[in-house]
Amino acid sequence: MISDTRNKITEFFTRKVWEIDTSPLGRFKTFLITTVRLIYVAVREFTEGHLTLRAMSLVYTTLLSIVPVLAISFSVLKAFGVHNEVVEPFLLKFLAPLGDKGQEITEKIIGFVDNMKVGVLGSLGIGMLLYTVVSVIQKVEKAFNDIWRIKKPRSFARRFSDYISILIVGPVLMFSAIGLTASFMSNAVVQKIVSIEPLGTLFYFAVEKSPYILVCAAFTFLYIFIPNTKVKFKSALVGGVMAGIMWQAASWAFASFVVTSTKYSAIYSGFAILLMFMIWLYVNWLILLVGAQISFYKQYPYLLSVKRGVYDLSHRLKEKLVLMIMYHIGYNHYHNRSPWTLNALADLLQLPVDAISRILTNLERHSLIVETGDDPPAFLPAKDIETITLYELLNTVRVAEDDAAEIEKKVATDTNIDALMDGLETAISDTLDGKTLKDIVCPPAT
Repeated sequence: MISDTRNKITEFFTRKVWEIDTSPLGRFKTFLITTVRLIYVAVREFTEGHLTLRAMSLVYTTLLSIVPVLAISFSVLKAFGVHNEVVEPFLLKFLAPLGDKGQEITEKIIGFVDNMKVGVLGSLGIGMLLYTVVSVIQKVEKAFNDIWRIKKPRSFARRFSDYISILIVGPVLMFSAIGLTASFMSNAVVQKIVSIEPLGTLFYFAVEKSPYILVCAAFTFLYIFIPNTKVKFKSALVGGVMAGIMWQAASWAFASFVVTSTKYSAIYSGFAILLMFMIWLYVNWLILLVGAQISFYKQYPYLLSVKRGVYDLSHRLKEKLVLMIMYHIGYNHYHNRSPWTLNALADLLQLPVDAISRILTNLERHSLIVETGDDPPAFLPAKDIETITLYELLNTVRVAEDDAAEIEKKVATDTNIDALMDGLETAISDTLDGKTLKDIVCPPAT
């Protein structure tokens, strides 16, 4: 009986839930089915181990970088004289599930940061400090880009400017938010409104729940900002809320674990505090990455039923995509419309960014399109669309690159197979018969 129930549950999550057509259903039922799919994907990604490996590597990265990162933020806040009012409470809140050990770790980290005198490092020392911070965040970006299937990271210049600005401006905004909140709470008008029931109860309930809202907001911000692609706010918000819920649940569970883990202190002695700290870092990174995965599938729901790594494009679809992409790029260029960007093409064709990026990279390699200097870059035909043949476009995906071509020459073959392949090539060439991109961008009147 238990075995049958387990099999039915497994079948529902692995097959039946993916076969439901949500188009004729109402919003609520569609929401429920999508939520179930997202939860299943989150569990699947966790159990497959891909995200766990990323999380483990980021734990090591965090241990190396936490002092340099905090040193920069600490230095900025020190100029306002509020470093202890922002950094220390933040660390205490983050390490609260560790109990008394969280207080001890916070004091040690603050002590390390206090001892790091950024002002006496000199130009070379400050440069190395900034480089360490940027290279560390690059690894975080790489993890997010891997989830979003982005092969091209930010340029070093963009990475440096974007991340350093956040490290410098972020603490100032945090301090400003704390100051504005305090001023708002002490405002006479607010106090008068709060004295009226049930507004007062609702207000204090909102204040009590504000830490949870801030955690979800922080996750949402990271999901929008870090990946080197355009993440829709709604997708980032869904991932942020689910990550926030997981973080709060994990905080409660880990705090309970710490309370009952006295035997670890007896076994590991002084290393117990480091062990707990590393486990908590691992849990946090894992939650962050799972939330990013949920954001990805929320933005590309048509990939929910496809297992990771199985969405590779067939040759037929690649050929179709080459023609579709060049058609849209050529059409906008010919009709003096705004050129297409990578994200715009991905939204139009309903495919992940990296699938479109691979086609665009191939077209660039064959000198059929060029990238503009805009941010984000757009794409234009590299030459007159009258001179770009459709046969040439198809060959960008049909003809092997140099390395693969060398392998093709060494493959054992047969004269009958060669004749068949040559016949197929001739048939394709005859079908296209010298047609150019302009013939589909501006077809002749019939």
